[in-house]
Amino acid sequence: MATPSKTPPGADPKQLERTGTVREIGSQAVWSLSSCKPGFGVDQLRDDNLETYWQSDGSQPHLVNIQFRRRTTVKMLCIYADYKSDESYTPSKISVRVGNNFHNLQEIRQLEMVEPSGWIHISLLNQRTNEPISTFMIQIAVLANHQNGRDTHMRQIKVYTPVEESSIGKFPRCTTVDLMMYRTIR
Repeated sequence: MATPSKTPPGADPKQLERTGTVREIGSQAVWSLSSCKPGFGVDQLRDDNLETYWQSDGSQPHLVNIQFRRRTTVKMLCIYADYKSDESYTPSKISVRVGNNFHNLQEIRQLEMVEPSGWIHISLLNQRTNEPISTFMIQIAVLANHQNGRDTHMRQIKVYTPVEESSIGKFPRCTTVDLMMYRTIR
């Protein structure tokens, strides 16, 4: 039986933001966790530091809940995982669920990861229309860890929406930091 190949890392999400096609919207959401060790919670999951992480503290599945105040268009999730640093704490099976609230979540993606090291890009496009999904809530469930580990580590999670085209007309994409400061009219 062949050994499954390692999960290849995706591009750094900061590079995707610089293209001007997506925007990170995680700060617009309310984040909650099923459990966490003290000092290893949402703040560490969202601090842009790859050395810090959320550590669960309880039985599986371990849940990350991302709730928006209004229906929000979401194109992609990016999760940073590092098997070399986290070993048995590294997720191996993840489920992504979306819905209006906790009571009507539906699974739209399930991923199996083999010793991931880097950013994992999870597309949230509607299977039928190939358009980004529109939702009030996203739930990421860690169903299993490598080496049958109990608790999990997740180092970063980013949530991306597509950048809408200007209604005034077509303008070239602003990709440098200097130009991005002036890309919107206030």
